[in-house]
Amino acid sequence: MIHKSITRRSFLGIGLAAAASGIRFTRVSPPHTPIPSPQQLAWQNARMGMFIHFGINTFTGREWGEGTEDPAALNPAALDPRQWARTAKAAGFRYIILTAKHHDGFCLWPSKITAHSVKNSPWRGGNGDVVREFVNAAAQEGLGVGLYLSPWDRHERTYGDSPRYNDFYCDQLTELLSWYGPIMEVWFDGANGEGPNGKRQTYDWDRIHRTVRRLQPKALMFSDAGPDIRWVGNEEGTAGDPNWCTADPRRVPAPGNSTPEIIDALQHGDPPSGVTVWRPAEAPVSIRPGWFWHEAEDEKAKSGDQLFELYCRCVGRNANLLLNVPPGRDGLLQAGDVRRLEEFGRRLRDAFGHDLASNAHRRREAGRLELTLPAPAEFDTAVMREEIAEGQSIVRYDLEIWKAGAWQLLTRGTTIGREKMDRFPPVISEKLRLTVRESADTPHIGTIALYRQAP
Repeated sequence: MIHKSITRRSFLGIGLAAAASGIRFTRVSPPHTPIPSPQQLAWQNARMGMFIHFGINTFTGREWGEGTEDPAALNPAALDPRQWARTAKAAGFRYIILTAKHHDGFCLWPSKITAHSVKNSPWRGGNGDVVREFVNAAAQEGLGVGLYLSPWDRHERTYGDSPRYNDFYCDQLTELLSWYGPIMEVWFDGANGEGPNGKRQTYDWDRIHRTVRRLQPKALMFSDAGPDIRWVGNEEGTAGDPNWCTADPRRVPAPGNSTPEIIDALQHGDPPSGVTVWRPAEAPVSIRPGWFWHEAEDEKAKSGDQLFELYCRCVGRNANLLLNVPPGRDGLLQAGDVRRLEEFGRRLRDAFGHDLASNAHRRREAGRLELTLPAPAEFDTAVMREEIAEGQSIVRYDLEIWKAGAWQLLTRGTTIGREKMDRFPPVISEKLRLTVRESADTPHIGTIALYRQAP
């Protein structure tokens, strides 16, 4: 993990200036703060990804397959990953992740090490490769690519014979990470049920991570325990508040556990310290009640307004939103889901298309940023950002507006990070200021944007 050094002189100089403003910095010991890698920073700036749950379950109506399904069941008549990618891009998503293998063990690529694969389906005459078409479509639309390879495999007979299955799993991972070009995110979970022999598996996560680092050194790995991106701790798409990009790895040592203490660690992260690493949160949620397509759920997709609220409670709380949209048996995103995504995209553009503070005069001092607008304006949303390339430090802040000749408190908050959104009843003012009241290290305030969301 990359770290940034703070010299004693520079910290004390800033600290003296801050003391005059009543700001309290808590010095991190030892004197360094975790910062993101270039790949983590690019991923956080992407804000939103789309998850694609598609596979044998799409054709059997299950959420979790049993591993006994006939590969002949998979035969989408009109599969078109370009439609998936175009829809994702139009709605504002910047990367897209496919379930290359779910718990049933069925592979959407022509794996050489199992027969439970698309190569034994009638689709494309047995010569099809969903992963290849998916990766090509994402590249054509300029989207980052992610792949999910379920560690639990209900089909593979070696599952539960831990050394043999770890070989099998790393061989599958090697195929995916060697055949399809650059991968942005490798998505793991801790699923660990029984295999066909009734046994459970002990995963060799260290070996799995080394395999990814060797084959795709720029790829980020997601799981409960990272190492690069952490699960947010729920499947509702909601981040915690406070929410740190930094995390103490000792609190979540491995994927697959969900005690209250671990869920709390995943929801909130940990303030930066000498033991934390940069491990920002990703919040998965499905547009439908289930993760795979079910005809009975065609009219149950979340509305554009509901998706917008998810965005505010996720991206607006310093996490990335990962929205699942499952294709149907024809291999296409369903028309009703596409309409909801179009509504969502319009809602985002309407809400955040015009920054009222874009031409504001900015005055900075230690731990404070003051905006003066060209003229009084009405706004009801403030979006604040830290310069997270320098780390995340802000623990507590006040947001104030100038009204009736004095500063008046508008909102109070905790962490900011990549993005923090505060919403409030509409106010009119020409001046606003953000004051850091407590910081774990030298605060680096980035920008503040102001919006009047459409009623």
